[in-house]
Amino acid sequence: MTSIKNKNIAIIGGGPGGLTLARLLQMRGLNIKVYERDVHRTVRVQGATLDLHYESGLKALNATGLMGEFEKHYRPGADLMTITDKHAKPLLRDTESREGADARPEIDRGPLRDILIDSLEPGTIVWNKRFQSMQRNENKWLIAFNDEYATEADIVIGADGANSKIRPYLTTLKAFFVDITVIEGAVYNAIEKAPRIMKLLNGGKIFTLGDSCTLIVSSKGDGSIAFYVGFKSEEDWAVTSGIDFTKPQEVANWFKTKFAGWSDIWLELFENAESPIIPRPQYCMPLDQDWQAQADLTIIGDAAHLMPPYAGEGVNMAMLDALELAEALTGPLFNDSLAAIANYETSMRKRAAETAAVTLQQTELMHSPNGLEEMLAFFKS
Repeated sequence: MTSIKNKNIAIIGGGPGGLTLARLLQMRGLNIKVYERDVHRTVRVQGATLDLHYESGLKALNATGLMGEFEKHYRPGADLMTITDKHAKPLLRDTESREGADARPEIDRGPLRDILIDSLEPGTIVWNKRFQSMQRNENKWLIAFNDEYATEADIVIGADGANSKIRPYLTTLKAFFVDITVIEGAVYNAIEKAPRIMKLLNGGKIFTLGDSCTLIVSSKGDGSIAFYVGFKSEEDWAVTSGIDFTKPQEVANWFKTKFAGWSDIWLELFENAESPIIPRPQYCMPLDQDWQAQADLTIIGDAAHLMPPYAGEGVNMAMLDALELAEALTGPLFNDSLAAIANYETSMRKRAAETAAVTLQQTELMHSPNGLEEMLAFFKS
């Protein structure tokens, strides 16, 4: 093990990546605190379902010893996919889940987060702590938060997502816009509010492509559905569109115009969506990014390698980052944290660049005029 046995480690961000890392390090007897900006664990509804992959997310979860809990909460059949055209005509429908190394079991983000939170020692997570700044002070990091709370740590690990505030302490490189905006929404009590969508979903997910646009719909275990509309746009479209995204009817009116010729079944989503609907311009970190390793600072997940969501790799890569970093820091191969972190970051950046290249290609393909035909051909093969 590296020389971190008695050091205090601060993880900034309590998403799946940060919590997986906390669990793995705590299992090895290290002193961990997770600083999370949410006021408490139930302050907001967590996002849509997550499909965990055998070689990454499931591998990391297995290392945490929590597969038994996962099997109690994952949702059999939620991985079954239906591909439709813009008229809601099913063109390809999964009839059975994949198994073995090809398995992609689905779990809602909330239950996964709860499993990880409950696995940690009481007091590990410090809630309502929005990171403000940090500076080195006698070989330690002095970390300041929004409420004048401050703490010290020997090692800081940024797991704070796409808009990471830890990342700038490592590199000045910034993400680039990929010419796509995604609108995210949710419909609660969907069996009553969106019955036709629920019938088409059949407990799984829908991928609809047409006119260089995408619509992805996922069922959730609480009876709600999440949906994501992707389309080519300018980077500032959410501002210049003039849409008030706190008013779903305004978004519905936009959809009727932008997606003219699409089936009116999709209006069940917009006309019954909870407020606000969220526009998300899509970004990706440079594929050739690099920085100088530091002995007391690193990043994981979207903080390290933000990319569009269309390959479903986000949470899986974050959890694999957590596993590889934990193994580097606590395994027998490295004598100090600098060597461990440098090795982790080199491997992580290479893996992320390869995944991002595929993701960017897939994102462009799905939002091309022939996106539907290309996707059908891919899955049929």
